[in-house]
Amino acid sequence: MQRDLRETPLYREAYALHESFRQPGTGSISDASEVHVSPDGRYAVFAGAILEKLEGTPTTRICRTELSSGDTRKLTVGPGQDRFPRYSPDGRYIAFLSDRHRSADFQLHLLDTLRGATRSGPHVTGWVEYLQWSPDGQRILLGVAGHGADLSSGQGAVTTQRSGAEMPSWMPEVDTGDDCHRWRRAWVYELATGLAHPVSPADLNIWEAVWCGNEALAAIVSPGAGEGLWYSATLQLLDLESGTHRELYKSPAQLGVLSASPSGEYIAIVEAICSDRGYVAGDLKRIDTGSATVTSVDTNGVDITCAQWRSDRELLVAGHSGFDTVVGTHRPPEAGLEELWRSREITGSGPYITVTPCPEIPACVLLGEGYRRAPELALIHAGSYRVVKSFDQGYGTRAGAIAAIEPLTWKASDGLEIQGWLLRPRGPPPYPLIMQIHGGPVWHWRPTALRGWRDVPLLMLLERGYAIFLPNPRGSTGRGQSFVRPVLGDMGGADTLDYLSGLDHLVERGLAHPKRLGVAGVSYGGFMASWLVTQDPRFAAAIPVAPFTNHVTEHLLSNIPHFVSLFLADHYTNVAGRYFQRSPIMYAERVRTPTLNICGALDRSTPPEEAVQFHNALLENGSTKSLLITYPQEGHGIRKWPAAIDYAARVVTWFEEHLALRS
Repeated sequence: MQRDLRETPLYREAYALHESFRQPGTGSISDASEVHVSPDGRYAVFAGAILEKLEGTPTTRICRTELSSGDTRKLTVGPGQDRFPRYSPDGRYIAFLSDRHRSADFQLHLLDTLRGATRSGPHVTGWVEYLQWSPDGQRILLGVAGHGADLSSGQGAVTTQRSGAEMPSWMPEVDTGDDCHRWRRAWVYELATGLAHPVSPADLNIWEAVWCGNEALAAIVSPGAGEGLWYSATLQLLDLESGTHRELYKSPAQLGVLSASPSGEYIAIVEAICSDRGYVAGDLKRIDTGSATVTSVDTNGVDITCAQWRSDRELLVAGHSGFDTVVGTHRPPEAGLEELWRSREITGSGPYITVTPCPEIPACVLLGEGYRRAPELALIHAGSYRVVKSFDQGYGTRAGAIAAIEPLTWKASDGLEIQGWLLRPRGPPPYPLIMQIHGGPVWHWRPTALRGWRDVPLLMLLERGYAIFLPNPRGSTGRGQSFVRPVLGDMGGADTLDYLSGLDHLVERGLAHPKRLGVAGVSYGGFMASWLVTQDPRFAAAIPVAPFTNHVTEHLLSNIPHFVSLFLADHYTNVAGRYFQRSPIMYAERVRTPTLNICGALDRSTPPEEAVQFHNALLENGSTKSLLITYPQEGHGIRKWPAAIDYAARVVTWFEEHLALRS
């Protein structure tokens, strides 16, 4: 495979596909995120993605949609990126974040909705990740990350730029183990004075914080800033008047999806076994802040991924249950959940579903999408789903390549029922088939549009007659913590057989051609793609992306060593243990599958050395073809253009080359 693919037909095809979905240079909004609804329920504001050209990442602007008509307008013009809009409780202001003064240095800005004027807030020490108005509208909470803090794996797992004077190119990096520049703090902006100041103690790293009444914060904290410390973070209550803090809840699992009722009487939080910060789906807990009493809410089997208080007595929630996406409400002091809406065809955009309540009516706004539908702003009311504004720029037409969408169930070798999705192309079976393995392992496939960097090559393969198999093995979200827990300490064990039994099921049904099977995946999916070809010879081609292939080096080189020890339940000093037994490089001599290894040079969570090791091990053993593709400006995943175009072309090229019918 040549280095420069730009003049090849496949690169041009991938370019045209990305171009048709994003419409660069037209001013069209091709995507939306970070939605918030005005206090009167008339408007939704969001960060709208707009491309000038297929380079880098999309520019985002603050946009507003009228929920009754769908009329959509851009409220900001930059420069830089504008994101995370939030209405003040009285609707007068929209607070948002912008890096218009310095790239990637997001700071607070305020848009006056009456006058249309925008003003900058005070510059804080670090960059602002999120904001929230206090219930009385007098202050704004700012979640501030230090320059040099790592982004989560879902954001690319790169280290943000350190502030300070530019250093000569020859100057060495010095690592002392002191990560004070990475700390995350809580700041408060005072609307009356126009000043901002830090409010969290110096010895607490604030991963996530919300207002708990007007004089306190609820926060998920750790005693240090290392990404691995998130896995053991606790819930604490910070009293802003006294400057004290106390622990409310400590979990043996992970915590996230934090919200507090306007009065501060209740806190809602999700407790779950998690692979990555920001990807939290599991059990809903309600905590009484006065007594610290913890109540487990019965969610009827729904893994909760979003919780937003509509009032002191109503919590809007959303999550996933098997194949379905669910929205409901919880009303304290009751212990259960009332289901409002459920769908198998539509889910939410982003890592998991999130919804935003409409204050004046019992409704919520969802950024929805599906395998055959592009992202759209929708209103869920009285159990119905109404599209307000579609961001389809041509995806719906190309998604016609998906001839059928089949929810699958099959039995693993130990009898456990496993689920997944099969996207079938046009034409009769048996099909050449690509098994795409999700990241995590705690995540899941659900009906999302195939238009992101990871998914465009899948759509191109569907158009060429390939079936796409998306399995959700044990460890996946949507079936409760009892389904997740078996992967702890056994990653690369029983989950391996879940994938292989799924392929057996499809071959036995005559849907998959047994000699034309490919496997690919990102992150944990990259590990599993590497691992499977060491354990089973059936695959004609493999593409591990951002993999970890040597658990010892993953533990010592990545920024999430706790992830490895958590999911292997072992330590790298145990030479007879799982760190060695479950590392793909230890079995490279078995591999007969041509393997395309792909990584990003800036990746902190699965460093590029992981792909390098597996590639070199395959070459040294000489039993199969191996290529290594390293993208110099990418982190965890291939997220920027034109690298994403190149990635799509290489994935399709590799499978087209190696999945030709074998004798």
